[in-house]
Amino acid sequence: MTAPLLNVENLNASYGAAQILFDLSFEIGRGEVVALMGRNGAGKSTTMKAIMGLMARRGRTTFDGVDISRMRPYEIARRGLGFTPEDRRIFVDLTVMENLDIGRQPPRRFADGTAAPVWTPQRLFTLFPNLGEMPDRPGGGMSGGEQQMLTVARTLMGNPLLVLLDEPSEGVAPLIVEQMANTIVELKKEGLSILLSEQNMHFAELVSDRVYLLEKGQIRWNGTMKELAGNVEIQRNYLTV
Repeated sequence: MTAPLLNVENLNASYGAAQILFDLSFEIGRGEVVALMGRNGAGKSTTMKAIMGLMARRGRTTFDGVDISRMRPYEIARRGLGFTPEDRRIFVDLTVMENLDIGRQPPRRFADGTAAPVWTPQRLFTLFPNLGEMPDRPGGGMSGGEQQMLTVARTLMGNPLLVLLDEPSEGVAPLIVEQMANTIVELKKEGLSILLSEQNMHFAELVSDRVYLLEKGQIRWNGTMKELAGNVEIQRNYLTV
């Protein structure tokens, strides 16, 4: 067994005096897509922000063999951990190409010397044909689904080893959801690891290898995506409204 690419141990996180996460422990392997699932408010987005150092947190997080628990967000990003937030945060006054250029970072290697996938605008336009048709369009003139694609593409321009994807299917048209699912499958084929925050069972089932179910900031269940898909009782207990 190779060491996990991302290993989270006893992660606690707070907003001020309010504790949101309680002793979360989980891992992600190389080339694996892992889903964090749960209802609204379960702690999925908070988990990603805590891993990225965007909020007060305790515990130990190791990424590609390096302890990143006390690093600042920009230091974590420079190690090859990409993050696409739920609110997208594209630059609305800049074009698609300009947004991509902002995300550009040098090629990377894993700790064992293996080269990570290298992304260019041309490769990304193959992956996201919609973006390839509008390289000069300002971000503010795009649909929500197109902005979501641009956010993912901009993150990939950093040549990450692992990407945290926060609610990629949230608020976008069904056709875009299907395109996003196909994109994640292609990224996995390239060897990219992905931690996915998701409520959409259908979407998660299309792309994920394993799943951790969150409720009130704690992991209540984990297993393979196939096991979850076949267990209606677990879905009803932790996913249905």
